[in-house]
Amino acid sequence: MKLCLVVLCVFIFFFISCFNERKTGLSVLDHIQLDKTTLKVEVLSSDMDVPWNMLFGSDGFLWVTEQGGTIKRIDPNTGSAQLLLRLPDVYRYRTLGLLSMVLHPDMEKNPYAYIHYTRRDGGALESLLVRYQVKEDTLIKPKILLKIPANTGHNGSRLAISHDHKILWATGDAHHGEWAQDSTRYNGKILRLNLDGSIPDDNPYKGSYVWAYGFRNIQGMALSDKGLVYTSEHGDAIEDEINLVMKGENYGWPIIEGFHDTDADRKQASSKKMIEPLRSWTPVIAPAALAFFGGNQIPEWKNSLLLATLKGQSLRIMKLSDDGKRIIDEQALFENRYGRLRSIAVSPQGDLFIATSNRDWNPSKGFPKERDDRILKISPSDSKPTAVLHPIHLKQKDVQAQIQEGAQLYTLYCASCHKEDGSGVSGTFPPLIGAELVVGDKNNLLDILLNGLSGEIIVNGQKYDQQMPAFSFLRDEEIQRIANYIRSGFGNNAVPVSLSEVKAKRNK
Repeated sequence: MKLCLVVLCVFIFFFISCFNERKTGLSVLDHIQLDKTTLKVEVLSSDMDVPWNMLFGSDGFLWVTEQGGTIKRIDPNTGSAQLLLRLPDVYRYRTLGLLSMVLHPDMEKNPYAYIHYTRRDGGALESLLVRYQVKEDTLIKPKILLKIPANTGHNGSRLAISHDHKILWATGDAHHGEWAQDSTRYNGKILRLNLDGSIPDDNPYKGSYVWAYGFRNIQGMALSDKGLVYTSEHGDAIEDEINLVMKGENYGWPIIEGFHDTDADRKQASSKKMIEPLRSWTPVIAPAALAFFGGNQIPEWKNSLLLATLKGQSLRIMKLSDDGKRIIDEQALFENRYGRLRSIAVSPQGDLFIATSNRDWNPSKGFPKERDDRILKISPSDSKPTAVLHPIHLKQKDVQAQIQEGAQLYTLYCASCHKEDGSGVSGTFPPLIGAELVVGDKNNLLDILLNGLSGEIIVNGQKYDQQMPAFSFLRDEEIQRIANYIRSGFGNNAVPVSLSEVKAKRNK
């Protein structure tokens, strides 16, 4: 009898545990084990069209922009979604489309949503900051607050509301690096606006929206509980960055990338008073959305920046110092598990939401999967599963240890554009398979690797006009390994490049 009671109690315990784990009706993908906290990863929403921006409204719902031009409001417990807006004039191409969104800090009195999207006006591409009125289950009465040039890439963007109730708009340089240093241009900047779209009196440059400058392509922005503003930024071929943004400061692009770790960098930074990033990555990870985690729901992540990455296909957890002015630890989670991660949001209760970006213009190998794109919910779990994921601690030297032979170098620096099989992206990034610039004259290939490439080219009968950065920061041995890998891989069978040929080309 006692044995039966024990068995019954055990059965009831596991039944209750399973019920507690599944009561939301969301399917559980994975479990994560931190030092003390166990987390579960659930699918909140599927079949989405590249969810670019997510945020929580005062109504408790998750507001989401999709790149194709729709705005949805999603119940964070059930995943049920409500369509609020379908933009009639959005222009979507590559990273153009409906991008960022933010809500007025007092929605009860001022029910406004602010969005950034791109459109084509005749032949010109434009980035628009537009205010919509929220009325019940729709958005009405659009009002353009600001319009700046757009391009086929480098349009940013993120929006945020500062603690003093100003709009912060992070813009890209629109493929014009020099604009980032031009005070008369609004590209490559953090712009600061009043909630009605006017210029604040206390902006650093009279009559200008510019708050900070010298940025290449900001993809994430977050505010801490202290009101500090952080951004994540795509580098060129090197030096993705996390920056702490301050009034009137210059963050270096295109003059300096990454840490000021050479004599030339330090000289430029001193003469132009440029600010060094908090964190920099080479090889690049393509940082996207950024969020500050300040709650107690997941104590191991308290006072951390959470970063979604595209090329890195991971969630980065970066622990901040007490004053928020340094990154003192970094961990990676989900590497290559869910694909490219684009957006991130933290609920008022402390649950984390991340969105994949596997149906965008540049999917990783093996993606998109069926039911992509998805929004995933990460929250504490009562169960203690045996199969769990663990965050990986990262150090700067760990990255350098990855740089070895040609295939690894190609994966780190080239595969995100030209793909792992060398097939490229039709009309955007040329294939390497049988390409004359690859298998032909060695000097032409070395010139491209060392000095970059711009302007129209014809590859295998198709036109391409996408700028390629220079890789002259790589050592001669690394340039040689990449060159020989692509000349002998993907079915190519060209004569190898010697180290002396690389040295001669660099010194020419």
